[in-house]
Amino acid sequence: MTAMAHDQHTQEDFLLEGFLALDTPEGFRAELIDGEIVVTPPPLGGHEDIIGLIVEQIFQKTKTRVNFAGTKGLIVPSGGACPKNRVIPDGTFALAELRLFRDAGTWMPAEGVLLVLEVTSRRAGIDREAKRHCYARADIPFYLLADRDERALTLFSEPQGDDYRDSSRVPFGKALPLPDPFGFELETFEFP
Repeated sequence: MTAMAHDQHTQEDFLLEGFLALDTPEGFRAELIDGEIVVTPPPLGGHEDIIGLIVEQIFQKTKTRVNFAGTKGLIVPSGGACPKNRVIPDGTFALAELRLFRDAGTWMPAEGVLLVLEVTSRRAGIDREAKRHCYARADIPFYLLADRDERALTLFSEPQGDDYRDSSRVPFGKALPLPDPFGFELETFEFP
């Protein structure tokens, strides 16, 4: 092993150890995204309202039973210096038959995750770009982004490499078709 590779490995280990040792204040969320530690303050009410409206519709209208975990830590591949990212989606869905969340620890692998949900917060660019790439690299079939600044809902699908090959976008107030296994139109007219 070369000295440079050894130094890089040590830096990555140090970053991960430091991240995992963080003691963030209650309600704050700490994530490790492409070598950057991102700490997010508790969300405002409109953020949580959108999550609730989406989760409610998915449980009521989806053709297949799904399980949901709010703010579940996922370990996903990195595109940066750190080999693994630690991200926390606003919502994570998996097929109920997998019981994916039953024995999961604080951080779990993303294998088996069907859809991740993000509602933009104060640092919307992270949700629009960095996290999208993380989820695509993890081969998560669907990424649903509710962009409050742009007042639009986007479904990214068909992950390939560092991004998704397809996306469907509607402004708030319109319905967004969710393909199988969901198989319904997600209504956005109540989004704040």
